[in-house]
Amino acid sequence: MANEQPKVFHERQRLQFCLLHSLNNLFQQKDAFTKESLNLIAERLMIEDPNREKWTPLSVLFKPHHNTLTGNYDINVLISALEGKGKSVVWHDRRNRASSIDLDGSDERLMGLVLNVPVRRYAGLWKSRHWVTIRKIDGVWYDLDSDLKSPLAFENAEELKVLLDYVIDSGGEILLVMNDQQ
Repeated sequence: MANEQPKVFHERQRLQFCLLHSLNNLFQQKDAFTKESLNLIAERLMIEDPNREKWTPLSVLFKPHHNTLTGNYDINVLISALEGKGKSVVWHDRRNRASSIDLDGSDERLMGLVLNVPVRRYAGLWKSRHWVTIRKIDGVWYDLDSDLKSPLAFENAEELKVLLDYVIDSGGEILLVMNDQQ
């Protein structure tokens, strides 16, 4: 059937494990990463941290790179996890609009985008940040936000750029996940 939709893997949000879900959605594979594998990365980063003498007793629960109960991993865990899979991260310069990102290029280096966006939950009482994956699958860009019930396909790259400009204007960050060149 010519109009058949591609199978898109989409892992839904649980607790504050949005980075875990974003990574699995990026790699389009259940258990590409697990809570345990991300915890190991966070623990390694903690051991290697030259400033660990500045930690407090609360660091047992709220560790420098993640919350041991709920997840909520930081950028250092993201970068280390991606580097372990042969990927690199390029921060988008927020002084530039999304039009500076080559979303339609023939260069296969761009694997996808990971966004870190501010969110308010519980009637605005809880401020936090949320990891979101945007990935091109079979020529179509998808919003694979783990808070969504299902993936959201963009009509075209211009529609995606509107969202990315909104992310920039809202104080969010755009990270380009690159396939390392061989």
